[in-house]
Formats: sequence, C-alpha cells, structure tokens
Amino acid sequence: MKNPGSTSHHMTADAWTEPRIADTKYMSQSAGKPVPGPAPPSGLRVLVVDDERALADLVGSYLVRDGFEVSMAHDGQQAIDQARQVDPDVMVLDLGLPVIDGVEVCRVVRTFSDCYIIMLTARTEEIDKLIGLSVGADDYLTKPFSPRELLARIHAMLRRPRTSTTSGQPVQEAPPRVFGALSIDVSGREVHLDGEAVALTRTEFDVLEALSARPAMVFSRRQLIDAVWDQTWVGDEHLVDVHVGHLRRKLGDDPSSPRYVRTVRGIGYRMGDGR
Repeated sequence: MKNPGSTSHHMTADAWTEPRIADTKYMSQSAGKPVPGPAPPSGLRVLVVDDERALADLVGSYLVRDGFEVSMAHDGQQAIDQARQVDPDVMVLDLGLPVIDGVEVCRVVRTFSDCYIIMLTARTEEIDKLIGLSVGADDYLTKPFSPRELLARIHAMLRRPRTSTTSGQPVQEAPPRVFGALSIDVSGREVHLDGEAVALTRTEFDVLEALSARPAMVFSRRQLIDAVWDQTWVGDEHLVDVHVGHLRRKLGDDPSSPRYVRTVRGIGYRMGDGR
C-alpha cells in the first residue's frame, strides 16, 4: 500500500487521504462512509478502466462509498469483456491502456452499449480529447484530477431524465417533435430520419432534445452545457462542438448548409426546420 503522505502525478495530493481498497472484480457497497453528496439510485454500475491499479483503486473506493456497484479492468481487452458482462451505466475509461487503447475500447463498446463514458487522459493536447469524443465518449477529465470532481461529473450525467415516469406514476407521452424528415420521440428516446431509426449516444440525444425543445432559441455553448451536462460542469466548452459534429454526421446534415442543427455565427446553435 502506498504511503498516505506520498503523491502521484496522476491525481491531486489530497486524494491519498482516502484509504486504498483491494483490487477486486466487484466491490461491496458497504465499505467506508459515503462521500457527501446526492446518493445514486441503487444498482447503478460503474466500470473503472485504468492500468494504474493504485488510481483505479482510489477511484473505485470513492464510487463504492457513494453507493455504486464497481467493476475493474486494467487493459483494453478486459474492459470490453467486462462491459459486455456487467452492462455498466457509466464507464470511466483511461485513454492510454495496454493491449487495446482507450479510443478503440470506446469505439467497440459503443457498438453494443449506450453507457455514459468519461475518458481519462494524461495528455493535454486538444486532439486527444477530440479523438476520444469522436468515438462516442460523453465527457473527459485530464489527469491529475480530483476523485470528487469525477463523482460530480458522474452525478451530473445521471441526473439527466431517463424515464417516462415520475414518482412511479406514468406521465402522458408527448407527441414526437417533427422537423422535416426528422422525428424525435422524447418519451421513447428515439430518433427517426425518413422513417429509419438513427442510433445516437445518450449525450447526442440530449443535445438534440435540448435544441428541439426550444427551436426558436439560439443556444450558446454554455447554455447547452447547462442544459445537457450540468450548471456545475467546468471544462472546455468546445466539447459541445464535437457532439454537434457527431449529431450532424448521423443526421446527414451538411455542416455548410445544415437542415437540423444550425450554427448562428458568433453565438451558438439552434434547431433547424428540416428544409
């Protein structure tokens, strides 16, 4: 076990004030005292993928204490296998993994899972962040980072509405929002273009939902982050541009003359009418 007084270049110095837990495939939810903050619904699963076992243990300990079920993987192939087996709600995925790197892991996982993916990278170049997001990551953190910041990001994502019920009672389904050939079923979280289903990640759908909810409004990047990520989110706001780019590609939108997600120069984005 690492000396609590030591530090690592991959995490903040105060991170080692929390005890490290043993590396296990599954961890008990009863270990330790919960980190202050809103408790997640029971049964939510997080897959932590990092070849640095000390960092994975540390992140896992925070998540376990916060009530999550945690699984671990330490290389890319293990990550893919674990993702298939445990069907996580959230994956915390390091970019620099042995066997298969994090970008390829993200690409493969996206073929069978719509779990939230937070990419971790020790490299600060913008291209690394964009590459990770281009294959379907929802968010990223650059090392060193605070485990509490990671928890805050996870909670922010999980606060996004996912079901069509409130307090266990069904709510009336809203009619699809239609923009030309594009149909957005908010209740069912489905998108169809010319009658064909469009496969979007959770974050891509949430961006489209936010824009389509107020089609006359021009959203700045910050306003979209507040609506989709969370008002407490801190990071590079160009994250929005990456997800808009993915959305346009999947909707067959020409960036120079988009029909569905339009750019308002100098301000941000707004919903198009489909023509």
